This record gives sequence, structure tokens and C-alpha cells, in this order.
Amino acid sequence: MRPNIIFCMTDDQGWGDTGYNGHPRLRTPHLDAMSREGTRFDRFYAAAPVCSPTRGSVVTGRHPYRYGITFANVGHMKREEITVAEIAKELGYRTGHFGKWHLGTLTRDIPDGRRGGPGTTDYSPPWDNGFDVCFSTEIAMPTWDPMENQRFPGKYWTGPGEFATDNLAGDDSRIVMDRALPFIRAAVDAAEPFVAVIWFHSPHEPVRSGGTYLDMYADQDEDHQHYYGCVTAMDEQMGRLRAELQELGIAATTMLWFCADNGPAGAGGGCEQVPGGRQQGSSGPFRGRKGNLYEGGVRVPGLLVWPERFPEPRTVDVPCSTCDYFTTVMDVWGYQLPDALRRPYDGISLLPVLDGKLQSRSHRIGFQSANQMAMTDNRYKIYRGGADQPFELYDLLEDPYETRDIADQYPAVVQELCESLKVWRESCAASARGEDYPRIASC
Repeated sequence: MRPNIIFCMTDDQGWGDTGYNGHPRLRTPHLDAMSREGTRFDRFYAAAPVCSPTRGSVVTGRHPYRYGITFANVGHMKREEITVAEIAKELGYRTGHFGKWHLGTLTRDIPDGRRGGPGTTDYSPPWDNGFDVCFSTEIAMPTWDPMENQRFPGKYWTGPGEFATDNLAGDDSRIVMDRALPFIRAAVDAAEPFVAVIWFHSPHEPVRSGGTYLDMYADQDEDHQHYYGCVTAMDEQMGRLRAELQELGIAATTMLWFCADNGPAGAGGGCEQVPGGRQQGSSGPFRGRKGNLYEGGVRVPGLLVWPERFPEPRTVDVPCSTCDYFTTVMDVWGYQLPDALRRPYDGISLLPVLDGKLQSRSHRIGFQSANQMAMTDNRYKIYRGGADQPFELYDLLEDPYETRDIADQYPAVVQELCESLKVWRESCAASARGEDYPRIASC
């Protein structure tokens, strides 16, 4: 029997923004429980240091530079890309998307978000990418009373020309979960497996919280009250989701994944006060934040709970990525794309890693964002902040916080990783030119 699959993701939650990763004040009891009961990935990477590109990697298994969503509010999911939802439907799954989409605009009719409305060239809603049931936004919404004080007026779209008008007050994570749970119940009632993508807006700005969540952090300044409050409110919804899976009798047979889309927003680092308002996220001890390819920008919380297959808790130190979700699910399903639809994938199946049969990653993880480039293997990482800058080298086993550039000491390692990075970038460029698509251009 094929498992149900849930992909949960937060927006701008740093590696350090969980209790289980050592945050001294922030309360995330349900994520902490997942880390104790399931699989905790200690080197889990978002495909990009900003949101839209990472989201695309989850549903395609491919690096964003292959399909043209290279930054936030850039490009859209192309019709030639194959999503996990499209394959799931072939296999008899129900599919649903809930929360932030950010992989294309959702309407051509009225202004919506940053890019939606008449004249948009980036229309690519989730219902055109394999999702049957939707409660989706183009952009991040305020994390409390989301229809108020919007910087870019947006709606929760449920289908072509249709959007929600009720139950839109209070905590946004609860609002999103209120739509995801009925979808799950309906699938269970119909005895059909499901894929649910639940992408919270928390804790992306506009950061707001309210009620008891603010009271929990009454000893903090206002900025931290709101930031911590909205993260704890999201965590509560993860607990609500897990309780629902238990009540429905499907917790054991459901793959429940959780991660963030990139590191924390704002300047600074660690758990200290961050200048610039309510974006008070923590990258823990790691260097860098959102938008940066140092570890703090791309190393994020990563969890999996799947009791039927992995009943014992475990910690994974092998580098893993959001690109691996697609490939892992294909392996679980025993699904192989037809020859005419094959194309390069940047993920690996994590099943051998989770089974303990693979102690190191079989191929490297490449990164590119704006002028930055990086590549990491099981030990070393090269990083370059711009075209006119030299490559830096870090030993992530000895120096995970990237405090010592050792490029001068190990030039051969730098050269090998640079050559691998060049080959990977050329492959991504070929994909971006459409060379993966010719045989399915008429689909």
C-alpha cells in the first residue's frame, strides 16, 4: 500500500528557530516531539536561500536554475515541468495545496499579490500543476489577521476565479490548517491516498501574532513577542495535524515531512537581537541568513515522521536537500518516468540513507543564487560571493560555522569542486534553454 504524503514547510524559519535545535526561549513542543520520535536531519538544505526557488525544488526535484524560478517573484512553474502532484494523480492519489504557492500568479483577472492580474505573463496556479484542491496565495500573507494591513493585497484562491471569503481572521497557520484537514478527512473517507502540500506563511513578514501567543512571551520586547508567537502558533498547528492523523488511524502510513524554505530574514545572526523589526529569526551558530549561500542561509530544520517504515528515532548527518523529496517519493512509489520524459534531477532517493545503507551522499549539492555560487559534498564546501571574488573553502565537518577559509591550504580540493560546479552549472543552463523538453513540447 502506498503511503500518504504531506510536505509541510515554513517561510523564513531559521535553523535555530526550534527548541530541539537549542533555541533558549522559543517554544516548539510539537516540532521537538517530531525530532524525538522520527528522523531529524542535521544537515538539511533548502535548494536556495530565498523562497520561490526552494518551493519549486520540492515539487520537481530539480534545481531552480533548471526551470527558471531563480529568485523570489521571478518566473513561474513551466507547463513542461513534471510535478509530484501530477505523477500522484496518475497513481490514484488525491492532491491538495494549502498556503503560499509563490510559483506563479493565480489570476489574470484582478490585481493580486505582487504580479497577479491583467497582463501577467507568469500565470501558473497550483490547479494547473496537478493539485485538485487548493487554498493558495501568490505571496506571503500577514501571520495574524491576514486580510488586514497587507503590503500587497492578496487572496486565498481556491480555483480559477474563486477565492475564500470566510474564516480568514486570527492566526494564519490555523486558517491554512483549517482547509488542509478537511481535504485529508475526505481522502480517508474515500479510502484514497493523498498528497498534501502545506506551506505556512509563518514566520515571513508581515510578522504578527495575537492572543495567547503574545501572552506566552510577555517577558520579551514587542518584536520578539510577535515573532516567537507566530512560530509557536505554527508549531501548534503541526501538533493539530499529527493529532488528526492519529485520530484518523493513518499516522503510521503517512510520510510527514517538515522543513523551512530558507534561512531567517533580517540582518545579524544567532539568537541575539536582530535590527530591523519583527524578523527575529535565528540561524543558530551558522554563518549567514536568508539570501546568502553560507550555511545560515540554506541549512534549515528538517524532519520526517513515518512510523510504518521507520518506527525508531534517528538522526541523519548526511547532507540532504529539498531536491531529494521528489526523488525519494518516486523511489517509494517505484515509479520511473518514461524515457521520453527523462531529464536531469538534482535530488537523490533518501531511502538508502534512512535505511542506514548509505553513509555519505552519492553526489554533490550545487547552489546558485544571484551572483553567489556554492557546492558541497559530505565534507567540503566552496563558496563564491561574486564573479570577481575568489572561491572560499570550508571543512564543514571540522568547521561547520565557516569561520576559517582553507582554500590556500587545499587548492586541489578547490579545483575539484570548481570543476564539478562548472559541469553542474552547464547542465542547469542546458535545462534552462529547454533542452530537457523537446520531446514533450506538444504535451
